[in-house]
Amino acid sequence: MELNKKRSDCPLSCSLDVFGDKWSLLIIRDLMFGNKCTYNDFLKSDEGIATNILASRLKGLEENGIIEKSAHPDSKAKFLYKLTPKGIDLLPIIMEVYIWSDKYYEMPADLKATIQEARKDKEKFVKQITKELKIKIKDKKSDS
Repeated sequence: MELNKKRSDCPLSCSLDVFGDKWSLLIIRDLMFGNKCTYNDFLKSDEGIATNILASRLKGLEENGIIEKSAHPDSKAKFLYKLTPKGIDLLPIIMEVYIWSDKYYEMPADLKATIQEARKDKEKFVKQITKELKIKIKDKKSDS
């Protein structure tokens, strides 16, 4: 997932080189919807990411401008991760994957309700979540 390294000129291929592996998408999901923002938060996700994979994916997402890393206010040994505007712009793609998954797989009731809300008015839903994510960015910048 090196910065600016691409296998072809295909837009889908280039995009997948940046954020398209399973673990990167799950980190993006956790930042968008899971209120996770530290290394240990990501380790606690149900999927059980290995520490070396997590470190690699966080570095790659940061190098590609999808996330930012900042010092943790309570510990010099910890960092906070947040989506950048470029990362937030992935929200419509993530929501389309959720909607597709809901069509073919069984979803927990709370997630199903969220997906149904998104389905009713995707544009409104994406705008609302985008607004909330941008507020998080501003709040974290003012905390620093």
